[in-house]
Amino acid sequence: MDTPFVYDKYVTGKNFIGRKTECMILGNLLKAGEHVSIYEPPKTGKMSVIHQTFYNLKNEGYHFMVAFVDMLNVRTLSDFLLKFGTSVMKSVASTPDDFARIVSTYLDDTHFVFDRVRFMTCGEVVSLNWVPDKNDMTRMLELPLKLAHERTLPFIIVLKEFQNLMNADEYEDVFKIMEAQMKGRDRSNPHHATYLMSGAMVNAMKFIFEEKRYFYRLVNHVAFSPVEDKEIIEHIVKGFLNGMGKSFDRNLAMGACSLFKSNLWYMNHLAAICDALSKGFVTENMMTDALNSMISVHEPRFISIVNDLTDHQLSLMRAVMDGVVKFSASDVIEKYHLNSSANVRRVKDALKKKEVITFNEKDEPVVLDPLFEYWICRYYFEIAE
Repeated sequence: MDTPFVYDKYVTGKNFIGRKTECMILGNLLKAGEHVSIYEPPKTGKMSVIHQTFYNLKNEGYHFMVAFVDMLNVRTLSDFLLKFGTSVMKSVASTPDDFARIVSTYLDDTHFVFDRVRFMTCGEVVSLNWVPDKNDMTRMLELPLKLAHERTLPFIIVLKEFQNLMNADEYEDVFKIMEAQMKGRDRSNPHHATYLMSGAMVNAMKFIFEEKRYFYRLVNHVAFSPVEDKEIIEHIVKGFLNGMGKSFDRNLAMGACSLFKSNLWYMNHLAAICDALSKGFVTENMMTDALNSMISVHEPRFISIVNDLTDHQLSLMRAVMDGVVKFSASDVIEKYHLNSSANVRRVKDALKKKEVITFNEKDEPVVLDPLFEYWICRYYFEIAE
């Protein structure tokens, strides 16, 4: 029997919990041809929301094409352009003749080629025969719109881990070309090409869209609200009862929601372990064992994070664990040995760059990973509950 507690892949349909408003907003924006950004921490369900939105659109009878460009390992401009071209072309074509036609029709007079030998040996559908220039960037980024017009269908391009484009020295040139194309869009044509820019490095994405204001008024940000505890608890309790005929106490589920800050990925992970441990009734001891099991899995990553922090960065993290929200006050600087308000700013920026914490609109700290927050509080700083 399929488990309702899915945490190792994106979910749609009956296993999709919450985020109905986000899916509705995202779907309406995409149907209108509006570009969208989504930046939320890892394990917050970004891809599930995106796939559920596509699932909903298809059920509504909305016809579209979609390409997923995974930019996780993009380090250079060539990496980006080839990944972009490969994903876009593979979403509309499947044969060598199709790929060759697209390159010759839409990427002529560029450094892009279709190499049949490389296609046969390593599956490469588009290659570069020289260092890419601005004409190559422009023509490649025009490709989705041209294919949308050819196929008379809207084309959605999902740029996963979009912030990694900043690894390329020429990222600003790419941004400017994308902005120009967005501004030049013909809104009377329903066969549009739409970007959905998703990223898990929250501070890097904020740098792009909020601090530097690239794509200003050209991209709509869809922010996630927390999934309601009530909905998560109902999902857990019913999942145990209906799926396995087991019992999970609501108060235990409520405590887990509090610990994980209503993070559904961690809640499903915990529930899946509890399911494996229990025969009928999930006890508090079983849930503790499940939590310890999760910590043992993630602890090497957490240790790596703290080992990468300086003494001042750890001091500020200790202040965060103690509930401090304003770090430049003289008593806080003295108590946590932070030296000066100027140093506090540097430490905050460093922790943001390392994607350990972010700051909300009130400039209050938010630890990006709730399990890491629990671990560093209880295990590293040994702060009693």
